[in-house]
Amino acid sequence: MPQKDPCQKQACEIQKCLQANNYVESKCEAVLEEMRRCCTRYGKGRSVCCSGFEREEREREKLKVTSE
Repeated sequence: MPQKDPCQKQACEIQKCLQANNYVESKCEAVLEEMRRCCTRYGKGRSVCCSGFEREEREREKLKVTSE
């Protein structure tokens, strides 16, 4: 049986928050940060839910390198 995604709970919380706030991301910053922490805690590839956050992190790293 497949193992449960360790960050699925946070992903669901993001969806609930966005729906409750008419998809205004700024109103859900706290739950987005919880998701980022979960993705960091479990490392790359362990959570399907983290794929977008991992991509965001790679883009941020690229920008940091090019600005140095």
